[in-house]
Amino acid sequence: MPPHSRLIFGFHSVLAKLRHDPGAVREIYVDSARRDARLRDLLEHAAFAKVRVLPVESARLEAIAPGARHQGVIATVDGTQRHVVLDDVLDTLDEPAFLLVLDGIQDPHNLGACLRVADA
Repeated sequence: MPPHSRLIFGFHSVLAKLRHDPGAVREIYVDSARRDARLRDLLEHAAFAKVRVLPVESARLEAIAPGARHQGVIATVDGTQRHVVLDDVLDTLDEPAFLLVLDGIQDPHNLGACLRVADA
């Protein structure tokens, strides 16, 4: 991995980074066996952002991010970019903010339930 890089993985994380900060995405590794709509959508975003996509075997993805739930997608991103603080996000909104503040969520099902209730 290049210096000052970090990994992000999973479709939601990689797509969000491509949509909101495509210049920070250096390259994307995808499972060469996948051929579904989610991957096609990600590939379209990557092509639009001119990000290099590398199809690799699933074993290679496991070696890159051992034990991670990568869903067949891993991206290397610029690790030197500053972290966004809440004020930065709130300043860019065009509509009133709706915040859900959570602490200590360990079960992904609990997080999903919280998000669904907040969305409703």
